Amino acid sequence: MIGRLNHVAIAVPNLEAATSLYANTLGASTSAPQALPEHGVTVVFVELPNTKIELLEPLGEGSPIAAFLERNASGGIHHICYEVDDILAARDRLKSEGARVLGDGNPKIGAHGKPVLFLHPKDFNGTLVELEQV
Repeated sequence: MIGRLNHVAIAVPNLEAATSLYANTLGASTSAPQALPEHGVTVVFVELPNTKIELLEPLGEGSPIAAFLERNASGGIHHICYEVDDILAARDRLKSEGARVLGDGNPKIGAHGKPVLFLHPKDFNGTLVELEQV
């Protein structure tokens, strides 16, 4: 059902500093910052030959990343994202297997302009999983 790894997301307290670290220290290609108010984050993508790193900074009141950073002040891995061909079929299969889909269970449009869903970390060995339809 799942396809390739799309990205690993890292919550950061300072997006500009984190972007500079990847671009200047590691020599990576990075995107421009993109505000996603519906998700409560601003993101920058670090392009790698085989996948991406998504740097996440809180945006607005009630950002889910703000709570994560309160527990992990210097940042850390927030979630991993896998690609799926059909997000609704994946959701229905996962729910039938007992996995919990976060939110109202309906896909939202993610940073790549494609439908995404998040799965409860307690159902996946403590890891928040994002699915993105490709």
